[in-house]
Amino acid sequence: MAYDVIVLGSGPGGYPAAIRASQLGKKVAIVE
Repeated sequence: MAYDVIVLGSGPGGYPAAIRASQLGKKVAIVE
């Protein structure tokens, strides 16, 4: 699997960052 963005943790910064990257057309993975 290939991702454009990997977010480490979905805290107050990670979750919104992942949503925004997805809205911009990036393939995103969140790792807890």
